[in-house]
Amino acid sequence: MATANLNGKYKQLLVSPFELKNRVIACIDREIEKKSEGYIFLKLNSLTDRNIIDKLAEASQAGVEVVMNIRGICCLLPGIERLTDHIKVFSIVGRYLEHSRIYCFRREPDAQLYISSADFMTRNTERRVEVGCPVLDRKTRSRLFHIIDELQNDNVKARVMKPDGSYQRKKDYKMPISCQEIFQKEEIIKGMGSQKEPTPIKK
Repeated sequence: MATANLNGKYKQLLVSPFELKNRVIACIDREIEKKSEGYIFLKLNSLTDRNIIDKLAEASQAGVEVVMNIRGICCLLPGIERLTDHIKVFSIVGRYLEHSRIYCFRREPDAQLYISSADFMTRNTERRVEVGCPVLDRKTRSRLFHIIDELQNDNVKARVMKPDGSYQRKKDYKMPISCQEIFQKEEIIKGMGSQKEPTPIKK
């Protein structure tokens, strides 16, 4: 029976348990070099990996803007002065599971963009086989940038994490915006547009 070569080297993919964490940390380091010009957006289910948490805190202290949509467990407290004051964390729990992961380093349109199976948890980064895939297709990148924007615009289901670990609803909005409703409507419209006219029955 053939076995996978997990010790292989990958040019484009982020693969755990051997490379993903180090490559992610390297991406964060590149943003740290840019200081206040740096930008990181992460969409995850959970953040518990101490090495990545420490590196994100280092990025914040360098002035990098870090925005994270973390649905569940988050072991990094945002907004702490001189430690994580450039980090924002919010959670969206609604009708849909929001199980996808997106890693974005640098701002669009030149962002280093990945979709992945891995949360930033030690079990994912060190003990499981997980893969992060770079997104190079222009149309797909545009779609992901749209998703990132709408996630941050949500003020219906979004809950913002405070420095003490509690969550509160967004208060500064004039009209309700639900990213899940927006995505649902977009998929319905796309589905309707892809439907073909029925083939007429010959008599």
